[in-house]
Amino acid sequence: MDITIEPWKKLIIHEIIEYQFDDWVKQIAFSTRSSGGGIPTMQWTNGIVFASSSLPTTNATVEEQLKGILHWSSVSFAIKEKFEKQIVKENATINLVDVSVNEIFNKLSIELKAQSKYTNSKSGKDQ
Repeated sequence: MDITIEPWKKLIIHEIIEYQFDDWVKQIAFSTRSSGGGIPTMQWTNGIVFASSSLPTTNATVEEQLKGILHWSSVSFAIKEKFEKQIVKENATINLVDVSVNEIFNKLSIELKAQSKYTNSKSGKDQ
C-alpha cells in the first residue's frame, strides 16, 4: 500500500473582515449571550486571532479540493499579539486555541498582518 501526503496547494479567501480586538470580543460576547450558547473558541497564531467560514460542500468545491485548492467564504480577524488561553470580558468567556503549529495558519497570519489596518496602530494592539 502506498501512502501519499499531498499538502494543500492554494487557499482562496473571498472576504476578509478585520476588527479591533476589543470590539470583536464585545460582539462575540453579545452574540453568545443572545443565543444562550456555550463558550466560543477562536483560533490564535502569531499575533492574529481569527475565525474562518468555509464554502458549503458541493460538487464544485469538492472538485477544487481534489486539485488542492481550499475556498473559504470569509476570514474574520483581529490583532492580538499576546496569547491567552481565555479572555473574560463583557460577562462572557472566550477560549483561544494556539494553532501556530499549522503551516497554513502561519502563512495566513503573515498575510493578514500585512493587510491589517491596525498592525502599526496602538489602538489595534493589546498588551
